[in-house]
Amino acid sequence: MKNKKPASAGFLLLWLGMKLLPELKKFYKENKRDLPWRKTRDPYKILVSEVMLQQTQVERVLPKYKAFLREFPSAKVLAGAPLSKVLKQWQGLGYNRRGKFLHEAAKVIVKEGWGGKLPGVGPYTRAAIEAFAFNRATVFIETNIRTVFFYHAKSVRLSLTEKVADADLLPLVEGALKESKMEPRDFYAALMDYGSHLKRSGIKINSQSKHYTKQKKFEGSERQIRGAILREVLKKPQTLHALSKILKVEKEKAAQLLARLVAEGLLKKEESRYSVAD
Repeated sequence: MKNKKPASAGFLLLWLGMKLLPELKKFYKENKRDLPWRKTRDPYKILVSEVMLQQTQVERVLPKYKAFLREFPSAKVLAGAPLSKVLKQWQGLGYNRRGKFLHEAAKVIVKEGWGGKLPGVGPYTRAAIEAFAFNRATVFIETNIRTVFFYHAKSVRLSLTEKVADADLLPLVEGALKESKMEPRDFYAALMDYGSHLKRSGIKINSQSKHYTKQKKFEGSERQIRGAILREVLKKPQTLHALSKILKVEKEKAAQLLARLVAEGLLKKEESRYSVAD
């Protein structure tokens, strides 16, 4: 991260204490979101929320989160359920591989506990669980947190003319957490609420991140077709010919997507029919 003029560690901490944190705390006090996953300290329930919230808006997650936990109230219940049942509950969230990863993660938790390597759970998700479930002072970044720090970067004249890596922001997040004297779970909830507010206000600056990728158009995309295939197969096993006809997709394209779904372990093929890989 290049500076238009030098910003020492001491100056950054001064900025965190005098500029960002009072604004953050004031916003959180007045605009704290009432979200169900913030009312629990159960790491399983927080894991469910974190996986659901990946690339999905809060408004879409809320009803699915509640319904999912009614059906699968614990990791043990989820681990013992067939994949088809899990994916049926996941319908409407998209990115069905997340549902499969969550199902596999539940099996690991039941067998090995939270110390095991959880499928689909990367450093961010694990750190978020530690912060929200156990109130540990972990340091992590997600899209709303990036927005907050990019938005306030001008306060110390940090140049955003080049793409910024999360590694450049992590020390600022760590410094802000220490300087805030807030509970880690409240600190991160505040950042996420504030960042979400900035986005709704038209502040869209996450393209400055080296990790930013523009989401592709959903309509007519492979992601849409994959979801449609899974919906049909969840109703009953289907042949390639039937799926191609129902979805109005060329056989060659449908065959390619079906092969990928099988390779990913979402579907299985028995003779000429495809079904969910329970």
